[in-house]
Amino acid sequence: MKKVLWICNIMLPAIGQELKLPYSNREGWLSGIFERVQKYDGNTPAAGEDPGVKPFTLGICFPLGKEVLEKVPGEKLAEGVKRLKVQGADCYGFAEDLGRPELYEAGMEESFRRIFEDFGPDMLHIFGTEFPHCLAAVKAFGRPERTLIGIQGLCGEIAKVYMAGLPEKVQAQVTFRDLLRRDSIRQQQKKFVRRGEHEARALRLCGNITGRTRFDREGTARINPDARYFPMNETMRREFYEGEWQLSECEEHSIFLGQGDYPLKGMHFVLKAMGLLLPEYPDLKLYVAGNCVTAHGSLKEKLKLPAYGKYLLSLMKEYGLEDKVVMLGKLEASEMKDRFLKTSVFVCPSVLENSPNTVGEAMLLGVPVAASETGGIPDMITDGRDGLLFPVGDVKGLARAIGELWDRRKGADGLCLAERLSAKARKTAAETHDGERNYQRLVEIYEEITGA
Repeated sequence: MKKVLWICNIMLPAIGQELKLPYSNREGWLSGIFERVQKYDGNTPAAGEDPGVKPFTLGICFPLGKEVLEKVPGEKLAEGVKRLKVQGADCYGFAEDLGRPELYEAGMEESFRRIFEDFGPDMLHIFGTEFPHCLAAVKAFGRPERTLIGIQGLCGEIAKVYMAGLPEKVQAQVTFRDLLRRDSIRQQQKKFVRRGEHEARALRLCGNITGRTRFDREGTARINPDARYFPMNETMRREFYEGEWQLSECEEHSIFLGQGDYPLKGMHFVLKAMGLLLPEYPDLKLYVAGNCVTAHGSLKEKLKLPAYGKYLLSLMKEYGLEDKVVMLGKLEASEMKDRFLKTSVFVCPSVLENSPNTVGEAMLLGVPVAASETGGIPDMITDGRDGLLFPVGDVKGLARAIGELWDRRKGADGLCLAERLSAKARKTAAETHDGERNYQRLVEIYEEITGA
């Protein structure tokens, strides 16, 4: 049986739950595919039927801060590396400075050599190029023909557009928090430039790439035209395969944004669009999930404000939106789902995305979506068919799209635009994010790479 080693950017929720450690839902689609890998042999079993033998043995690597890694129960293989068993899978935690993803530590290569020696992988599947461990693993393994990198985003491309239409004075602003952490907006962009350099080196040393959009295929081909490209869609978290958005049950004139803590995600565009919509929709409301960068109720919170957070607060004040924005913080999958179903429109105003999971989750549930026409989003949404697209940074276009999705006039089919797009979005997403089909495709890719 072939042995496949996953190298992930995060500790999977299933692992965090078993170890009773804090975990992130940031890359929730990994949980979706992990569940299928652990459960099936590629064929959906009938009720009561044995799922059969897995076509490969799975090992999982994930980064942890050094202090957390020391507390994790498991066998220490080397300095900064521990092995543990979770849900029948060999798991390896390795130390990485998660707060400085732009820094490359050559010592991490030795950590991976110890992991490879212990697990004996026939191939590597690295999920994402965003962190230096991607390059370290590729170099340590030294077998490009058996190395597969899954593209999530492209740091080099993000660096080019990171300023996201911010005014020059905002780009140049440095708060106390930014100074202390050396993390101003311009410094953040420079960090993405460094990450893009590591990403390019890793891709040039890799023989196989998997992605799902024209954007990631063309982007990686520019870096390594000789690598084999395998198309494969993502499987979302299981919570989003059940439930259906209903117009009658959503909060009218409510907007949901999945993330708004740095410029690339475009929250400033949403606030400006709300300023245009407010006269016609005085009851409008914006709900924002993820890290909050606008908290300023106490002196401590004010000292922790980044420049981007101060800019967002200034926009809220300028457009009279102080009581129109609700910061929800980090949400579990079930909480995200509840907010989706209560929302009248989900927006993705990002300056650049490959295939955002929040858009896929919204479409699975049938939530009406308005998104920037950027990166891989046009491969997910056909404008006017299963969502609405608007040009990147076009505030008037965003406001117009939201207004169209709030228009309740019925067509000849008895449905308003939001209802019509909702039904088609669910159908599109059900095909794109079909878990069993995507699992079968994963197995096919592994078999082609390993020659099984």
